[in-house]
Amino acid sequence: MLELRQIYKYYNPGTVNELCLFRDFSLKVEKGEFVAVVGSNGSGKTSMLNLICGSMPVDSGQILIQGKDITSQKEYKRMRRMGRVFQNPALGTCPSMTILENLAMAENKGKPYNLGRGVHRKKENEYQELLKTLDLGLEDKIHVKVGSLSGGQRQALALLMSTMTPIDFLILDEHTAALDPKTAEVNMKLTDQIVQEKKLTSIMVTHNLRYAIEYGSRLLMMHQGRIILDKAGEEKKKLKVEDVLELFNEISIECGN
Repeated sequence: MLELRQIYKYYNPGTVNELCLFRDFSLKVEKGEFVAVVGSNGSGKTSMLNLICGSMPVDSGQILIQGKDITSQKEYKRMRRMGRVFQNPALGTCPSMTILENLAMAENKGKPYNLGRGVHRKKENEYQELLKTLDLGLEDKIHVKVGSLSGGQRQALALLMSTMTPIDFLILDEHTAALDPKTAEVNMKLTDQIVQEKKLTSIMVTHNLRYAIEYGSRLLMMHQGRIILDKAGEEKKKLKVEDVLELFNEISIECGN
């Protein structure tokens, strides 16, 4: 279980531009939940992910995993048990390395790097079988540099790489936003497949309301650092895109847009 407890986060503290984005913010995510998070720009969606991953410190409050306080834990230590896929396909892979080399590096996440042979032939065959599950023909391009792949192929590869080692949480930060509609659909279905097969606890930030409705077991809507909608289970299944869009519009009017 992941828990954010009474979180406070300030931007530009001590200046005329000081902003308290999170004020006494709390959230619990149960093991096995697939949480879709929506909200307008500046609502705190990505900032929440940054707090969870440790790429941004909290000013006050606690972050706990399985009851253990990780608030002061460094980002690289947290990422040993977390996988994260970013909006930009370039951030989750190394473009100057081949697919084979990227996969080998991902599989060694958290392990000591000793001198030795980089990739064995047996591993190459295993990686090709793994790539076949993506159904993108990447198994035939295993010696091709990742920088030459399309954005959709790189994002699918990044998703695969982020889940190659045992992880507790999969963090998806608008991971389909930079893709064309067809490729985004392929990556979204792949995401759901991986989450279900590996029984991962996942948090997905998205601007695509249909994806938020169609995928996941829980839906959150954020606004100005607060959760204003929280639906799970049967309640979520009854939601329609129009319902969420209506709430979006209400918020927009309240904010003067």
